[in-house]
Amino acid sequence: MVDSVFGKVEKKWVDAYFPFTEPSLELEIMFKGQWMEMLGSGAVHSKLLQACQLGDRVGWAFGLGLERWAMVLFGIPDIRLFWSTDPRFLDQFKSDEIVPFQSFSKYPPCYKDLSAWWPAELHENDFFQVVRDEAGDIVERVQLIDEFTNAKTKQTSKCFRITYRAWDRNLLNDEIDGIQARIRDRMSTVPGLKLR
Repeated sequence: MVDSVFGKVEKKWVDAYFPFTEPSLELEIMFKGQWMEMLGSGAVHSKLLQACQLGDRVGWAFGLGLERWAMVLFGIPDIRLFWSTDPRFLDQFKSDEIVPFQSFSKYPPCYKDLSAWWPAELHENDFFQVVRDEAGDIVERVQLIDEFTNAKTKQTSKCFRITYRAWDRNLLNDEIDGIQARIRDRMSTVPGLKLR
């Protein structure tokens, strides 16, 4: 056990193989119940030193797995996320800030749009609440994607995109169409709002 910024961390050195060192050692730490490699090291292989005309020297090599350190620092469960282009992963991290990783669903999203002539007195949060009431936790995001005002009538049209995504399964179009129909039905009763 060693003290660290993460508290007490269990560590161990194990024999390993790396092509340019002999003997080779690996430092592993206990992370989420499993041993995780944090760095590899070893004495530089004598044949390599001789080939570089440094046969009379001894060298030590080591390499840190920076991704693995970041996994511990941010609580990231899978190293493959570092190669992700998913903004749900990338947008979680900022300069000079250490924030714990928030997991997200691996299932694909389903997008549905709702357009309406929007009365000035209706706040967008009222619409967001209707969406949450009808869809619950499978709503990942609601965003305004288009807005314009008719020059003649002075009416404003807004189009919102609703992103549906479940944590535990693929969503079916029939299920989302039913939710979308309920949202439309409720919004159609709002005074001054005209669905498009």
